[in-house]
Amino acid sequence: MANQLGKRYVCEVCGTETLCTRAGEGTVHCCGKEMQLKQPKPLPSAD
Repeated sequence: MANQLGKRYVCEVCGTETLCTRAGEGTVHCCGKEMQLKQPKPLPSAD
């Protein structure tokens, strides 16, 4: 899977977060493991 421009990646081992500033082929690694795409926080309801 290619890196996605503007997306944040997080290391599940140490908690390091990175922001992708250049899209491209390959994966981001930290602590010897592939970093996972960080999921956006849900917005509160506007009720």
